[in-house]
This record gives sequence, structure tokens and C-alpha cells, in this order.
Amino acid sequence: MTKEYLKTGTTTVGIKCKDGIILAADKRAGGGIIVDKRAQKIYQITDNIALTMAGVASDAQLITKLIGAELRLMEIRKEKRVTLKEAANLLSGIVYQNIRKMSTIPGISHFILGGKDNLGFHIFDVYPDGSLSECKDFLSSGSGSVMAYGVLDTLYRPEMTLQEGVTLAVQCLNAAIQRDMNSGDGIDIIKITEKGVEKVATKELIQKITL
Repeated sequence: MTKEYLKTGTTTVGIKCKDGIILAADKRAGGGIIVDKRAQKIYQITDNIALTMAGVASDAQLITKLIGAELRLMEIRKEKRVTLKEAANLLSGIVYQNIRKMSTIPGISHFILGGKDNLGFHIFDVYPDGSLSECKDFLSSGSGSVMAYGVLDTLYRPEMTLQEGVTLAVQCLNAAIQRDMNSGDGIDIIKITEKGVEKVATKELIQKITL
């Protein structure tokens, strides 16, 4: 029963546009039963970096707090902003250690890290085993990623604007929500531009029958 509550289904999406990054996620958390219809799965961790989370909620939330604190300390020590590569390497190291610790509940967590540094806009895939890869176009994670990738492979264009990226992210989440029972209840979307991280939309889905 514990695993059933802690194991989460998700759909998260990261899209690289010509003028920024779009990160989006659904709002449902739960396994065999929905335990939260307003779950937050996108977090801003510095002024110019944010991430999406998928996997075991407790591990993903703890790692998000750890990476945010470590990056703030790095910026204080270096007296300058960290690069996306530095942030991604640190996050992948934390995930690597987390999945290999002894525990009755496997520490499975999957992150999409996006942001802006002096080299431009970047998206990194931090996989549950701690492996790391930079993505040049788009990423998706979670149980609904199969449906999201179908939309991304079909409709993505390298020269998309941020607004077109928002539209594409909504289409991805809609496709996942329609077919993946572990994704739903709403969406959160943020954009990362030259100005930093900014919330684009938060929408809850009301699913109730009235006569």
C-alpha cells in the first residue's frame, strides 16, 4: 500500500524554442489512487534555471530542494551564476547516489532541467540512473511521455517561437491526459527567456458530472 501511494504517474515536457525554453507538466499525483490533484511538478531553482520532476514523489521533492540549495551555495562561493552544465552535472550526481542507496522503496526520479546561461538556452535529461544528456529539441518524462513524444515528433519545428512552444506543450499534455490514467487534473507551464523564469499558465481541470 505504501508503494501504491508513493509511486507517481506523470507527464512532463521540455521544449527548446528559438527564443527560450518551455517546461510543462500535469498536476496529478498518485498510484492506484489519486492522492493530489494540484501537485506541483515544475520548480524554479535559480533565477534562470528550472526543472520538471517525475518518479517517486518524496525522492524527487527532496532532490529538488537539495539541488536548489547547492546551486545557491555555488553562486555565493563563485560570485557568479552557475552554468547549465554545472547544474546538470550536480543534479545527475545527486540522482546517481540516490538510486543506489539501500531502501525499501526504490529512489526513482527523472528530471528535465532547462535554463539560460552565457552560452545560450539548454535542456538536459537527467535519467533515473543518474545518466545525463543534453537535448537539442525536446524531451518528455513520466508515464504519459509515450503519448507526448508522438505529438512532439509530429509537430515540433526547430524555429518555433515561445508562444508556439506553449501551444505544442498543451497539445502534448492533452494527448497524455486523454490516454494515460496517471496524468491529469490540470497543467502548469513556465517559460525561460533572457529575463529569467516566468510562469505562463496554471490550469485545473474540473471533472465532475452534474445533472
